[in-house]
Amino acid sequence: MAPDMKELQAINIAWQIAIQEILRMVIRDIYQSGDEDGFKAHIKRIEEAAVDSIYTDLRLRGTNEWTETLVKERASNFVTTLLTSFSFDQVAPGADEK
Repeated sequence: MAPDMKELQAINIAWQIAIQEILRMVIRDIYQSGDEDGFKAHIKRIEEAAVDSIYTDLRLRGTNEWTETLVKERASNFVTTLLTSFSFDQVAPGADEK
């Protein structure tokens, strides 16, 4: 792999990890006090809204239809993969968190 491609791959991976960690913290803080069914329902609503937004609102300038479709499909897959990776782990009140 060319050095530029390795750097681009590293940037993409770093971006994905950063977004995943931010989202993990936000979701943990928002849903920490709820029950598991409520947590799963909220995650599902977030996923559905994000995917719907990607397909209906995302417009990419300077690209062809094939590229726009590919980007929308991959973005939707990232949303689903990321949000389904979260599990309900309720932290006991007063417990130390990482």
